[in-house]
Amino acid sequence: MTTRDIRVVCAAIVRDGALLCVRKAGTDLFMLPGGKPEAGEDALATLHREVTEELGCDLHPGSARLLGQYAAPAAHEAGCTVRADIWRADLSGAPRAQAEIAELRWVDLHDRTVEPVLAPLLRTQVMPLLRQS
Repeated sequence: MTTRDIRVVCAAIVRDGALLCVRKAGTDLFMLPGGKPEAGEDALATLHREVTEELGCDLHPGSARLLGQYAAPAAHEAGCTVRADIWRADLSGAPRAQAEIAELRWVDLHDRTVEPVLAPLLRTQVMPLLRQS
């Protein structure tokens, strides 16, 4: 079976030991804010655009730092693999759900009871990485 790759750029925003997660309208799993690059857009430009669109604020200047590239089964697209550039960053302003975002949630990095509502990439790759840092 052939899988299709979905390239995305995501923000890992941690404040007081909690990670900011988003749930898109019509879905039941939380994921990181972010999305697909537009034509000709580099990863950092994608990160800034997606954070502004989804959270209604920008990243704190100079705070974005690439954590790495990670892959996992896509949460809402069967047979697809999401391949994400994950950036650790700080917000400049208070986040609020905008565009396709139905809900924001700050998730305690060490609260494993929330794992059933996290998308695979977040649950299997990002949370373990952030717990170590």
